[in-house]
Amino acid sequence: MDTIATIHHARAAFPGEALRPSGQRGFVGRLVRVVRSLARWLDHLLERRRSRLALLEMTDDQLKDIGISRCDAHREGIRRLWD
Repeated sequence: MDTIATIHHARAAFPGEALRPSGQRGFVGRLVRVVRSLARWLDHLLERRRSRLALLEMTDDQLKDIGISRCDAHREGIRRLWD
């Protein structure tokens, strides 16, 4: 009986996130993972948008330095957020 009495489950940072004895995550744990994934995806989209807007603000000399024409920069800068 000593072996069974010493088994403890680790506590998670969020309630319900700990793995259950069956190895499955609880509802709250899955929900946290989905929300984090959506936040990373949205952050990626916004970073891409900031980069495109930066292209629109560059001078012709700066664009020439990176090998992009004004037309290409404009075409990239006006693309939709999800493109």
